[in-house]
Amino acid sequence: MLPRTAEYALRAVACLAQDTSSTFSADHVAEHTKVPRRYLHKVLQDLCKMDLVQSRSGPGGGYMLSKQPDEISILDVVNAVAPVERILHCPLGLESHTTLCPLHRELDRAYAETEKAFARVTIGQVLRSGGKVQPLCEVSSS
Repeated sequence: MLPRTAEYALRAVACLAQDTSSTFSADHVAEHTKVPRRYLHKVLQDLCKMDLVQSRSGPGGGYMLSKQPDEISILDVVNAVAPVERILHCPLGLESHTTLCPLHRELDRAYAETEKAFARVTIGQVLRSGGKVQPLCEVSSS
């Protein structure tokens, strides 16, 4: 359902949300999220452009969240890298379809519900969801 870029962005944000007072190198994030380093760089740049993540250069630099995990919804992260595409007019370009046909209207409704669901859940909520498995990233045992 989600493009790979959105999945990678969610992993990166979840990793950074583990400690909002620290910066993490891209290598650290790549290792803990299992996102290829080159792909991660582009994802982190997109997240920075949308002010969800900030980067600091130099010694001790790296990436950190720009906001608290409870202020970042799943939709915020997805929209930063691969927005949910709504169907606003006939994708086939049929001139006789001045409104959406029943199929595309239903598909767009499903996309709208997906957006609402993603908007309702924050990264903080996901991280507090409990259980033995930490959401979206590998946790160091040390």
